[in-house]
Order: sequence, then C-alpha cells, then structure tokens
Amino acid sequence: MTARAENVGPPQNLRRRRSVQTLPAVRAPFSLRCGAILVDYIVLISIVACSTLISRLLGGGARAAGNSSETIGVVLALIAAALDLGVLPGLTGLTIGKWATGLRIRRADDGEIGIGRAFLRHFVGYPVSFLTLGLGFLIAAFNERGRGLHDLISGTRVVRDGPALRN
Repeated sequence: MTARAENVGPPQNLRRRRSVQTLPAVRAPFSLRCGAILVDYIVLISIVACSTLISRLLGGGARAAGNSSETIGVVLALIAAALDLGVLPGLTGLTIGKWATGLRIRRADDGEIGIGRAFLRHFVGYPVSFLTLGLGFLIAAFNERGRGLHDLISGTRVVRDGPALRN
C-alpha cells in the first residue's frame, strides 16, 4: 500500500478574503477627455479616409465605382459613429476613446447612462457645444465637477474608470 500526498490548502476559515475597495469616482482630467474625443474622431475619420483612398485608386475609368466606394465609406462612418458614440456608451459607459484613456461616462447620480442618454449627449449635446464656438467643451475644464455643456444637457459626467465602477 502506498501513501498519496495531497496538496491541501489551509482550511476555509483560515483563508484570507481579498477585500475590494470601493473608491469614489474621480472626475476626469480635461486633457484626458480631449484625448478620448480625439481618438474617437480619428477612428471615424479613418473610415472616410480609407474609402476616399479606395475610390481614388479605382480611378478615372471607374468613376461610378469610385463614387459608390466613397458613399459606402460615409455610410460605414455614420454606422460606426452611431455604434461608438451611442450604443457602446449606452451599454458600457465607454466609447473607444474613453476606453483607451481609462475614462467612463456615468449619469450625474452615478448610474448607467443608457442608450437614449448617450445619443442625447453625443448627437445633441456635442453639436450645441460646437455651436458655442467650443465654449461648451471648455467649461468642463473650469467646472468643479468637470461637466461640459453636453454633460449638463444629458445629465452625465465623465470619471476615471476604477475598481468602484467595475461592478
């Protein structure tokens, strides 16, 4: 008869449980917010740029093919904008740019924003912020809660993503 050695860990009551710290949501720095929107727009503009490049490569004799490839590129960019700026943040609180910079969009009361609020923020709030010659974006740098005009319109705020927000 042979004895088997089993690797048994400490009893359940002796194991230490890792405590999860809940940190308060920290307002996002203005520079990171600028970087996030820049990443989002680079993604969208690259779709249009690639389709324009393809249409130019199809060249002179293929004028109809060139026009249709540009049209397809614009349609794809609009679909990507709806997904990146509306659906994705509505479901996760993140755009591609927010994900890349470690930021998250939350409701002002720290709830999930939802798709309707995300569309309001990006497709109504952003144009209004642009129409004020960019002052709607700039007030986020000076507002104590870091909220721009588009955030005030939609009832949102942008915070640094952290363990407290990954529930």
